[in-house]
Amino acid sequence: MSAEYTNGGRYHALDAVRGGALFLGVALHTTLGYMAPHIWIVNDTAVEPGLGVMFFTIHMFRMSLFFLLAGFFARLLYQRYGAKAFAMNRLKRIAMPLAVFWTPVLAIIITLLIMAALKANPELASKPAAPPPPLTAETFPLTHLWFLYVLLILYAVFVPLRGLFAFIDRGGSLRRAVDVVFGLAIKSGLSPLVFGLPLFLILMAQPQTWMYWFGIPTPDKGLAPNVVALVAFGSAFGVGWLLHRNVGLLETIKKQWLTGIVSAIGFTAYCLWSEGIVPKFDMASYPAQMLYAAAYVSGIWAWCLGLTGLALRFWDRPNPFWRYVADSSYWVYIVHLPLLLVLQYLALDLDWPAEAKFSLVVIGTIFISLATYQLLVRYSFIGTILNGKRMKPARAKLKAQTI
Repeated sequence: MSAEYTNGGRYHALDAVRGGALFLGVALHTTLGYMAPHIWIVNDTAVEPGLGVMFFTIHMFRMSLFFLLAGFFARLLYQRYGAKAFAMNRLKRIAMPLAVFWTPVLAIIITLLIMAALKANPELASKPAAPPPPLTAETFPLTHLWFLYVLLILYAVFVPLRGLFAFIDRGGSLRRAVDVVFGLAIKSGLSPLVFGLPLFLILMAQPQTWMYWFGIPTPDKGLAPNVVALVAFGSAFGVGWLLHRNVGLLETIKKQWLTGIVSAIGFTAYCLWSEGIVPKFDMASYPAQMLYAAAYVSGIWAWCLGLTGLALRFWDRPNPFWRYVADSSYWVYIVHLPLLLVLQYLALDLDWPAEAKFSLVVIGTIFISLATYQLLVRYSFIGTILNGKRMKPARAKLKAQTI
């Protein structure tokens, strides 16, 4: 899923941001094992409230940021290759990894779930195992690979929608009007409010179904994603699509990076001050949580645009480190969850504070993920499926000398 090139150049900053968003998933999922009340697959007795703050902050923006950039690069690919080649590319890069990795990932997760439950309650071993629930469209476990499934849905929506717009708006006047409104939203500095409006409205329409402390409900179960997630990630994807259509606006976002980051910190701080740092399972009740919802949604977009602008300001140049992060991030994200669950299980008996265990699991997961990427994936057929064909440096050098 590495960034594509355009006009002979590469969007280095956006490459770095998208890779960083996927790497943040390692930290996010690791925090869940050391939070109270317990909500994770492998729950440790060592807990640290500060990790809840980390979870809350990362979870606020991470996947919206990813889908923003996914929309940007989706349009880039479509413009370059056309509908047919785009579809084939996405089937290879997105649908195939989902089909190949879903079964082993789920098997490991279930195994660790059973092992952790037996370790916490040994008496369960003497009781007959309950039959697994029937697998239905509503209960289908997508695991952390749900993002691939949602991407496929969004591709299936946006590509035909683009064709419909082109058919209806043959003169381009409607699309130019949309571009003007879109540009005004970004240049005015009001983009977090404008872009967050669809999500805010859907949250207002479903107050009793939103577990507000946990932000956007992850669509990791069921073949029909929940409406809130579809609106949240679909709108982010749409903004990314329009941003590529108006690529010159990246310069404006770059200039607004500091305002975006400061605003994002402020919105996040307000949400945590308002509802506390301890996870809550309460559903929203309006008007009590209306201001919270507005701040949360605004915080999502302030983080997304602020971090994008930050990367454009400081990392928009070739950098081997960020290139490697971008190239490896897809593989790391696919394999990280089973790895960190194993490490969390092995760390259960360590008499260490939660922060130390958290650090051990994060570092260990990233190290193993990157080692397997470099040794087994980067130059293999798996790497070709995920990111395209890579040639080993020595071979590339030899080929260059023979040309």
